[in-house]
Amino acid sequence: MSLQDRSRFEPAEVEPRITAAWLGSGLVHPPAEGTAAENFSMAIPPPNVTGALHMGHALNGSIQDTLARWHRMHGRRTRWILGTDHAGIATQTQVEKLLKSEGSGREEIGREAFTERVWEWRAQYGGTIVEQFKRLGATCDFEAERFTLDEGYVEAVLTVFVRLYEKGLIYRDNYMVNWDPGSRSAISDLEVEEREVTDTLFAIAYPLTDGSGEVVVATVRPETMLADTAVAVNPDDERYTHLIGKSVTLPLVGRELPIIADEYVKTDFGTGCLKITPGHDPNDFEIGRRHGLDELSVIGEDGCMLPEAGEAYAGLSAADAQRKVVEDLRALGALRAEDPYTHTVPFSHRSGSRIEPLVSLQWFMRMDELAAPARQVVADGRVRIHPESQRRRYDEWLANIRPWCISRQLWWGHQIPVWYRGTPPTQETYVGMTAPEGDGWTRDPDVLDTWFSSALWPFATLGWPRETPELQAFYPTDVMSTGRDILFLWVARMVMMGLEFTGEVPFTDVYNHSVIQAPDGRRMSKSLGTGIDPLALIDGGPRPPVFAKRPGDDPGEFPAYGADAVRFGLLAMSSTQDVRFNEEKIAQGRALGNKLFNATRFALLKVEGIDAAVLSGGPGAEAARAPEDRWILSRLQAIKAEAAQRIGEFDFSKLSLALYDFVYGELCDWYLELIKAREVDADLAATLLHVLRETIALVHPVMPFVTEDLWAELPGHDGGLLAEASLPAADAALRDDAAEAQVSALIEAVTTVRSWRGDAGVAAGAILDARLTGDGYGETTALLARLARLDLDQPADAAGAATIVIPGGTVEILASGAFDPSEAAAKTEAQIADLQKEIARARGKLGNDGFVAKAPAAVVDAERAKLERLEAEVATLRAQLPEGAA
Repeated sequence: MSLQDRSRFEPAEVEPRITAAWLGSGLVHPPAEGTAAENFSMAIPPPNVTGALHMGHALNGSIQDTLARWHRMHGRRTRWILGTDHAGIATQTQVEKLLKSEGSGREEIGREAFTERVWEWRAQYGGTIVEQFKRLGATCDFEAERFTLDEGYVEAVLTVFVRLYEKGLIYRDNYMVNWDPGSRSAISDLEVEEREVTDTLFAIAYPLTDGSGEVVVATVRPETMLADTAVAVNPDDERYTHLIGKSVTLPLVGRELPIIADEYVKTDFGTGCLKITPGHDPNDFEIGRRHGLDELSVIGEDGCMLPEAGEAYAGLSAADAQRKVVEDLRALGALRAEDPYTHTVPFSHRSGSRIEPLVSLQWFMRMDELAAPARQVVADGRVRIHPESQRRRYDEWLANIRPWCISRQLWWGHQIPVWYRGTPPTQETYVGMTAPEGDGWTRDPDVLDTWFSSALWPFATLGWPRETPELQAFYPTDVMSTGRDILFLWVARMVMMGLEFTGEVPFTDVYNHSVIQAPDGRRMSKSLGTGIDPLALIDGGPRPPVFAKRPGDDPGEFPAYGADAVRFGLLAMSSTQDVRFNEEKIAQGRALGNKLFNATRFALLKVEGIDAAVLSGGPGAEAARAPEDRWILSRLQAIKAEAAQRIGEFDFSKLSLALYDFVYGELCDWYLELIKAREVDADLAATLLHVLRETIALVHPVMPFVTEDLWAELPGHDGGLLAEASLPAADAALRDDAAEAQVSALIEAVTTVRSWRGDAGVAAGAILDARLTGDGYGETTALLARLARLDLDQPADAAGAATIVIPGGTVEILASGAFDPSEAAAKTEAQIADLQKEIARARGKLGNDGFVAKAPAAVVDAERAKLERLEAEVATLRAQLPEGAA
């Protein structure tokens, strides 16, 4: 169906057809030729194999596809690396839930059968999010999709582990970890969420062993006191310096504990005495290592008390043990105070269980040697982090980095390539790519942290450790766009691994995009009723409960906005700060697509009957003769230059809104109106089509579907895809300051006269007799008359009834049947009176010394600017009144 046969853009019809054309063209899978410097590449943050498209994916996908299309259209061979992450804990949890529903479990079926079930689950559900990315218009390399457990990727992961082990950076040790009793595994910092909790702060008396008194410690976890190995005070705290070197007797246990000095202890928290439990608190663990203290454990991996806690507590849950310990302390008379205490507590994001800091035998990775060069490449600008505030956070984290626990007690993932034979202390250990020869070897059952394998993503996806053509052509990549929440856990580790194993940074720019929050400012969550499904925005679908006017009301449904509108809206919302979802921006995107569609229909109707040679390309910009033609060509160069600047600055909000202003305002609202009454000749047709072609191409990276659809309708279309077409850079030779000034004055004059007409109550269709005086309107006088509905062909001695000030002169309205001066003057005087009231209020504020002295400077400056604006409006209105009026 041709464009003229359609009344509007229909995303549901266009999007599948165009997606098929893009994917069938080979566009997304460029040949591995050239060098990384010549090409453009980036790697998608691999979504979990368990995942479905959410708002964060949609925003980042829109950002990355805009970049991919932009660089592709600027002549760079572009590869957007696609793949998914095996997501150890998340995927294993899904399959364990499935087994539970079947009345089974992983322990019942064993590791091998369980792993087979996970692969089956992945085959069934793992491609969901990839297909959903296609709905967004993403031009990822769908032909070379990677998975962090595919054969080549496994080789890369094992190679890295073995090499780091041989270098001494990977080791096994008893160390403090985040233990999740729910999943029975150590977990990463990313999988820990801090929640505000109100606990009881217990003050407990520990008697001095020599009988000379007591010290009082404060804790919210009295059950961990059973593993205390010291009491610490600050060495500068004069209240306790005389006690350093003495000892206390641990209540309920009777163990003698030394009193030590450590600067970590805060003198203004609690009593200033700190119980030290190296086995169950990260900070105490560090203190214990500094002072050589024992690391006792009384809480097990299941969250219950161990036999080491004593017969009275063994087997109890930590919560029950706390209640029992408090009862016993109360009976002993050792409690000195109980006060509510609100603080943040770590919980597992996966299982919901409260994290138990435990000392556990795990595999660790020493990070200090890798962190130094990762800091340096950011300091010297080889890796640029946007915005600048995130660069500082990155550097601070690396400066204080700690060993990384890389082992997880799971069955799904990269099994650690370590084998053991015998028993401690004479146990043999073998680390290698394959199992060792000989009998009696048992492989370590643990798997690697998901972040270990994903840290290799930019180069492992291109075939490393093999020297592949893809690695030569597309590594290092150019951009990594991701959320700031994984700046440390993923981005920093990719930089470290890239430098260590390739000698190159993995990317040159890191863009930390915003988080789109729910409309009420809460995080988006399906369980909270605040999560918005991007596909519901594209196709139309139910609004989440957060959109209901009152609790329990039906929130209704989203209209089918289409992918272009969703992309535009998300980019327009984006920022370096978290932002609230704004549906108006999505609607704005839909309006822009329809505006461009209608502008193209208008242009094609306008040029009907023009010679085919002109329509197929013609002289284009060189044909521009009229000031409005030179103006739109100049403005086109300006928006092209601004778009390039915004892309370079990763300012996608200003990019999309600037495109909107150009298309909606300058092109459609003004240029098409300016030429509407002109007789079309070859020059106008060539200019109009040139501007339209370049505008459609310029908007394409942000709104690819509507622009690809319109591109195919333009005269002279050769059957090629817009996505593969060239987008010429701005041409400074086409900037025309004189034309811009001339047409800008015209636009301001028309706008001013139209505003006056509305204020004066003139009928919309009435043609007013008027007289123009002023400079600069020679070539545009007829346009001013047509657009402002004026008859400027009036005798010089005709009596004026109202004067409108415009740039460079005035428009004098003459008395006629279409204009009643007295009625217009009355309305103007009423407006002036209203403005005078506002002026009086503003002057009163600024005359108040208290307001000027106490209000923020920005507020005072805003009030002064408001006063100036109001006074200027009054001056303009007074100039429009007949002589002798107020």
